[in-house]
Amino acid sequence: MSGTSATIAVLGLGEAGGAIARDLVAAGAAVRGYDPAVPATDGIVDTSSEAEAADGADLVLSVNSATAAVDALRAGLPKTTGIWADLNTASPGLKRELASIAGAVPFTDIAIMAPVPGKGLRVPMLASGPGAEAATTLLRSLGASVEVIAGEAGLAAERKLLRSVFFKGMSAAVVEALTAARAAGLEDWLREIIVHELSTANESTVDRLVTGSYRHAERRTTEMAAAADMLGELGVPAEVAAASRDQLARLSGSRGRSNATSVPRLGEELR
Repeated sequence: MSGTSATIAVLGLGEAGGAIARDLVAAGAAVRGYDPAVPATDGIVDTSSEAEAADGADLVLSVNSATAAVDALRAGLPKTTGIWADLNTASPGLKRELASIAGAVPFTDIAIMAPVPGKGLRVPMLASGPGAEAATTLLRSLGASVEVIAGEAGLAAERKLLRSVFFKGMSAAVVEALTAARAAGLEDWLREIIVHELSTANESTVDRLVTGSYRHAERRTTEMAAAADMLGELGVPAEVAAASRDQLARLSGSRGRSNATSVPRLGEELR
């Protein structure tokens, strides 16, 4: 199937879905859109329901929200004869549930791995599930950047969300730290430290962060308790600092119970 002869349904025409749909039109695909709140424009054929959009489409892209993903699939499934791709940010468990609901309809879990604005269809994506290969072949023919992960639906979502734990957690720490530094009149000083640490980070940095958290958990628990108290004195909610304190306290307790002298391998304390 060539890209120019493809018919693609896009469910959800918000920031991400709208940008992807417009790029698909520009690439030569016939694009049907459905969004109860956003009208279709720029060459996207407007439809009145998920079923109407999906009817006869080679590929259905569900780009609405995790809370709407199941309802969208159930609504569009009776008219779906092509591949159903769920691009929503959702847990691996929900992706597996969607694959089960899809039944005989080829299903793929597609994870969007970077912000869509500015990249559109060329945003890096990962795909897993029984429909991943076919969906990827079609999307690549239209200029998309998709990598297939062999295996069941949910594996793409798993990688995206593991990455999110790091990036969004780091973002939360930076926001909280700079907010407190601003309250203390030290924002520029702390910003320089953050930029230096991020720009010089390498593999040894990760090892140092992990081993240090285990090896010095007891001392760092006290340190982060003091940091959380300081944020309270500055009038800044200590959400990340308090969470760090509690995690370090847990790690300290685990090491104390095991009487371990060596640092556990990452994740070992969970087994």
